[in-house]
Amino acid sequence: MTAVPALSLPRELIRLGARPAGKHAAITEAAQLLLAGGCVEAGYGESMLRREAVANTFLGSGVAIPHGTVEDRHLVRGDGIAVLQIPEGLDWNPGQRVRLVVGIAARSDGHIAILRRLTRLIQDEALLERLSTTQDADEIARALLGEGPAPAAAPAAEDLPVAVHWTVSYPSGLHARPASAWVEAAKAVAAPLRVRHGTESADPRHLVALLQLGLRAGGTVTISTAAGGEAALARFVSAIDALLPEEKAQAERAAAQTARPKAGWIPVTTLTPIRAIPASPGLAIGTVQALARQEISVPDMPGGLNEGAALLDDAIRRTRLQMKALIDDTSRRLGPADAKIFEAQAALLDDTDLITLTCQSMVGGHGVAWAWNDAVETLAGRLAGLGNPVLAARAADLRDVGRRVLGQIDPALDARGPTALAEGDTILIASDLSPSDTAGLDPARVAGIATALGGPTSHTAILARTLGLPSVVAAGEALLGIPDGTRVIVDGDAGLVYTDPAEADLASARDWLEALARKREAEAAERQSPAVTRDGHGLAIGANVNQPAQLPLALSQGAEGVGLMRTEFLFLERGDTPSEDEQYETYRAMLTGLEGRPLIVRALDIGGDKQVPHLKLPHEENPFLGVRGARLLLRRPDLLEPQLHALYRAAKAGQTDRSGALSIMFPMITSVAEVTTLKAHCERVRATLDAPPVPLGIMIEVPAAAAMADILAAHVDFFSIGTNDLTQYTLAIDRQNPELAAEADSLHPAVLRLIDQTVKGAQAHGRWVGVCGGIAGDPFGATLLAGLGVGELSMTPRDIPAVKARLRAGNQAEFTALARQALALEGAAAVRALDGGGA
Repeated sequence: MTAVPALSLPRELIRLGARPAGKHAAITEAAQLLLAGGCVEAGYGESMLRREAVANTFLGSGVAIPHGTVEDRHLVRGDGIAVLQIPEGLDWNPGQRVRLVVGIAARSDGHIAILRRLTRLIQDEALLERLSTTQDADEIARALLGEGPAPAAAPAAEDLPVAVHWTVSYPSGLHARPASAWVEAAKAVAAPLRVRHGTESADPRHLVALLQLGLRAGGTVTISTAAGGEAALARFVSAIDALLPEEKAQAERAAAQTARPKAGWIPVTTLTPIRAIPASPGLAIGTVQALARQEISVPDMPGGLNEGAALLDDAIRRTRLQMKALIDDTSRRLGPADAKIFEAQAALLDDTDLITLTCQSMVGGHGVAWAWNDAVETLAGRLAGLGNPVLAARAADLRDVGRRVLGQIDPALDARGPTALAEGDTILIASDLSPSDTAGLDPARVAGIATALGGPTSHTAILARTLGLPSVVAAGEALLGIPDGTRVIVDGDAGLVYTDPAEADLASARDWLEALARKREAEAAERQSPAVTRDGHGLAIGANVNQPAQLPLALSQGAEGVGLMRTEFLFLERGDTPSEDEQYETYRAMLTGLEGRPLIVRALDIGGDKQVPHLKLPHEENPFLGVRGARLLLRRPDLLEPQLHALYRAAKAGQTDRSGALSIMFPMITSVAEVTTLKAHCERVRATLDAPPVPLGIMIEVPAAAAMADILAAHVDFFSIGTNDLTQYTLAIDRQNPELAAEADSLHPAVLRLIDQTVKGAQAHGRWVGVCGGIAGDPFGATLLAGLGVGELSMTPRDIPAVKARLRAGNQAEFTALARQALALEGAAAVRALDGGGA
């Protein structure tokens, strides 16, 4: 018999004479006991209620066992139970009266042992009656922690005539949820059934008897039936086998909730973090300083219309000058790319809708400050309400620049930013930070950022990454309750905030940071060396960039070219469509800056999460499955034709001065017809300009393209796999959904299998395959891609040194074997478990 883990049940976790108002209140009260006892963290009570909503936890004989869902086991700090004694009884469900509520908190399969104790206990009706009324909490503790008597009416530990052996493959063992399904499956067949584990057996129609077996993952049982019951036995086994996919999925989701990168820092002691969304990588140690932005109530002080209009015009003029200074300063300190954030903000000052709404309010008798603020909030609310993260970021930009104008109208209305920061190791905590606030931070004074609101794609997050400040967003209201001066650790990779870490944790975190710095220095020293494995296999390494201004950083980090130029940012960061000449100048600047290195330009990829308001595209209920990428280009020649002309003009000029090697690739391809139509457009434009032929490739972003890779490869020169989109389409998970973000893992075997299929299809026609998605910049992901036969990786420039170092440290044979092993696994967590942190 498997040993039962030791448990304790302090008197503080037993509440005698409880009188909860109902089942909901009883579960909440039990959760509060578990929380007070240090067994769980906040949020476990909601998990217990969610569990009860989908499955009844009434065990029988007046006992209920509420517990949390599998997905929320990360909220359990240690195995434990809490008891609510309800002498008067409580209706749990119709016909079910409860007098003992035993709240369970258990990690792994520890709850199996707890259930085993409880199922033995409820065999003794006299003992249960005494426990339901006793005034001695110790008596309840002794009864629950002891093995208790063996059930008097247990079935004989003998098999029926027809038997099969079955291994418990559920990752969490036979707990209450699958056991309930066993009961239903057993009741659905007419023949008698018996489940035996070792010397004990149970009738699977009885939930208590099943749970009493204490079946854990890997355990073997014998399931038997009477002679002639073969068909019934087969149906029962088929029914319990059918539970396996969901049980594995539940366990994998739980693992994803708590999975940490092997290279990441892990606390030495037991710390309970506040969970957030990663926004900027790194680990920061510091003391909290909360930014309590001044809440401004804008008074409505009507005045003359002419005077108000003049005041608004002057305020906007002075704000433009202020923005120009901010743009110049940001460009000098952080670079032109980040300065464009504020160029886009400045452009909002010319928004006709904003000015019109303000003037309409002033005509209606409102004061200029009130009218301006109301117009800003109205338009920002519309943008934020669209549910699109990119447009929500523009709403934040609008409020940011709107506050600047408000401060120019009346200095008393100027919201206070983060000032008077302590020197050195401040962790700035706020409800949210504006881009202006973030850009003005001094990394010498601020070590990290944590916000209760915000998103990982906001301009604030982008600026934090540029500044190298570890940051998390969307941490919730719990974050704002941390007092100033509290010592915290912010993990920007995992999205965690640890409060009041022990000295051992602080020392461990500092050691980790020092080791990481040494590793990065070693990687940086070799970043210009090619990515050639120990056995001589080379991979091309490119950078993902948006603008020519980003080239110096990319090349300095070891990029050998540009594997992805995202041309949509020429449209996203401005209020109108760039002309052919403007696009041409940008592409020429890219080629000139690359000095002969390759440049792969992705044609305009608009749609999905990248919407451009000035294009006035029709509203779609699901833009990810609508007119985006190549579908949009084929429907909008006014967008496709100028871009192709600009690209071929740049290619022709580049041929003359040998400034670079241009390739074009098209996004969101799903069919051969799309490819041939786009190629025809390219050839017509090329011939018109007498430009040289350029390689034409396509993005593999949807399963249809991967499945058709062997056919599509006959029509193009190369493939580039966008793993971010390929993952969301393969797993049917919106990558912007924060609730599912942890499950949208590009290392899922289903995604890796599609990459493998793409590579094989390309190789059949002698084509090469690159990857420009997120896992190309993950050192472990890069080894798997190399092992699958990918020949080019393109990534964020700062990821290049680490990826190159990881590839150089291994050999292709090892990578190939590792990739083949990953393809055979059952989930992303299992694939990531292959990562040993090195080759």
